[in-house]
Amino acid sequence: MDMGLSEIQQMLKNSAREFLAQECPLTLIRELENDPTGFSEDIWRQVVSLGWTGIPFPEQYGGTGGSFLDLAVLVEEMGRALLPAPFFATVVLGGLTVLDAGSDDQKRDILTGVCAGTVRLTLALTEPSATTEAWGVETQASASGDGYSISGTKLFVPDAHAADTIIVAARTMPARDDAEQGITLFLVPSNAAGVEVEQISTIGNERLCEIRLNNVSVGAGAVLGEVGQAWPVIERTLARATAAHCVQMVGGAEAVLDMTVEYVKQRTQFGRPVGSFQAVQHHCSNMATDVEGARQIAYQAAWTISEGESGRREVAMAKAWCSGAYQRVCSLGHQCHGAIGFTMEHNLQLYTRRAKVQELSYGSVHDHKEVALQEIEAS
Repeated sequence: MDMGLSEIQQMLKNSAREFLAQECPLTLIRELENDPTGFSEDIWRQVVSLGWTGIPFPEQYGGTGGSFLDLAVLVEEMGRALLPAPFFATVVLGGLTVLDAGSDDQKRDILTGVCAGTVRLTLALTEPSATTEAWGVETQASASGDGYSISGTKLFVPDAHAADTIIVAARTMPARDDAEQGITLFLVPSNAAGVEVEQISTIGNERLCEIRLNNVSVGAGAVLGEVGQAWPVIERTLARATAAHCVQMVGGAEAVLDMTVEYVKQRTQFGRPVGSFQAVQHHCSNMATDVEGARQIAYQAAWTISEGESGRREVAMAKAWCSGAYQRVCSLGHQCHGAIGFTMEHNLQLYTRRAKVQELSYGSVHDHKEVALQEIEAS
């Protein structure tokens, strides 16, 4: 694997950083934390106009035909800027799932809208069990006339309040001996009768939602992929989302490192910059080591997926490491800042709160270490 970025990827990275620094400063992030929608429609339109929503999709749908690695480069910069927009839910969770499992008509109708910014998606998988394993899917989809009736509750669904269509995982057959069998994906309009969406309060102020499905009727054309055979699709979706999530954490961790280094250069104590003290230098060195280590392992996972492999081992290792690395970088950042770093008035807390949410998203550190161990033992 070549860890260097291509010329086009470097241009994408530079332009994204410049745009986000100018149009999405941390002052805006603070303002939008108190906004009911949590994002700016104006920034969303600009994101679409830049072609970002079409990066991983074929040109026939209005995309640019980029790779997953191209997308990862962009997502890292979004993590650095804490971009408040339904990009991840629409493109990574929703759009790539439709590209993976959708029919030709579904791809044409939905992905064209995603690339144009007229369609927003999300994926509703997790339920009150809080697991992303197959046994946690208990929402039921019963045959009803020419379609299905869906009932159940979904939790921690990102940006569902802003989605036009929700991809819902539900059981069309009992689990019995194999929980992975009998799960089907459905394209459910967010305004369909019986769909209730409510935002959940989180420490990071991300817009995660609870979705209640009360006998929601959908036609047979709402099935995404094969009936009862959705779990392999979901596994691929989770692998992509987790890898992108890791790269997003790298971006946030790097922002904390840069913020901290700049602060210790300027803050003086005992007549000299605090950054000149060895203990502080060691903290910054440890932070930099964690950031670069996380970047290497996160991009290894993204590259593996971009090459068409499952990336099960690489993704698990990346999530287990990046979750802890982001937490450690934030912790040392607070120590280097001293008292000011523990106030809500300082921007450091914006990253620390999100680091905690991201640590818990897409599987815990323990879960991913178990998966990595299984893959190592099987190799």
